Amino acid sequence: MTTPKKPVIGGQAVMEGVMMKAPDAIAIAVRKPDGEIVLKRTPYISPAKKHKWMGLPIIRGIVNMVSMLSMGMTTLEDSTRMLGIYDEEPSKFEKWLSKTLGKNIDKVVMGVAIVMALALSVLLFMAIPSFVGSLLNRTVSSLLAVNLVTGLARIIILIAYIGLAGLLPDMRRTFEYHGAEHKTVHCFESDLPLTPENAQQFSPLHPRCGTSFLLLVMIIAVLLGAMFDQLLHLLFGVERLTFIWRLVRSVAILPLIAGVSYEILQGLAKSENICVRALRWPGLMLQKLTTREPSLEQLEVAIASFNTALHGLPEKEHENSPEHAEEPSHVEPKTDA
Repeated sequence: MTTPKKPVIGGQAVMEGVMMKAPDAIAIAVRKPDGEIVLKRTPYISPAKKHKWMGLPIIRGIVNMVSMLSMGMTTLEDSTRMLGIYDEEPSKFEKWLSKTLGKNIDKVVMGVAIVMALALSVLLFMAIPSFVGSLLNRTVSSLLAVNLVTGLARIIILIAYIGLAGLLPDMRRTFEYHGAEHKTVHCFESDLPLTPENAQQFSPLHPRCGTSFLLLVMIIAVLLGAMFDQLLHLLFGVERLTFIWRLVRSVAILPLIAGVSYEILQGLAKSENICVRALRWPGLMLQKLTTREPSLEQLEVAIASFNTALHGLPEKEHENSPEHAEEPSHVEPKTDA
């Protein structure tokens, strides 16, 4: 008799909580200031089930990048609402902006946050490295050398950004919940009962983490960027790329970079030979910046999110809070698997 295949479950840290994604549902659990754990569960259908072509190699990585960005923003908005942050009195500027745009204040705040986050990402990880590359390209003819320096600039900016973010108290707590998410998944994958005590013994680092994906994207970007630059040189005789063209090229090949990086990350997560562990090592080291050791209370929240995603809302709340409901459930969930 064959053993049923374990479902692949992952997630992300949110404000004072954790989001977990199971094959057919997404759950969020946050702990309010009064200690109450609030749960929300939303059905999920993967894009590959709706459209088979979205599950093809490379393409699925591009689809995953887009869906995770969208899911991340939605999850952040849901978690802040569950915590009651939007219940606070908005400022005069927020009221004016809401009235001017004709939208709810929470949508205005989230929209501004998304625009600012995207603008900051483009500036830090595309514009600045592209500017460095264009400056270097004025004196260095080697396209590979220019791409290596540009990639190194991206990695340095990424490490500095994460390191500085970790100095903020709120981000440190989010990194602790990130560690709780990883420990919970490790505990499940090791076939141990899901309790905070069992989960605590595992590492806060996980090979499928999005942090490792980011670093892998940076490395693949160097290789693919060098290939495209060489292709431009062979086909059109291009010796140097200006800042604008380098920036356009970086944006244009980003989907391909995401697709290739996803396939490599999935492959690295499924093997334990010494070569694969060596390739995984840089990403795991970067996770040391984005994870912290969680408390048992934080692990309880992560386990609550995991159980809700995989098994549904707790029975005593199920009748009043169906899975399709938009309103979260207010419960003190069990922590046993």
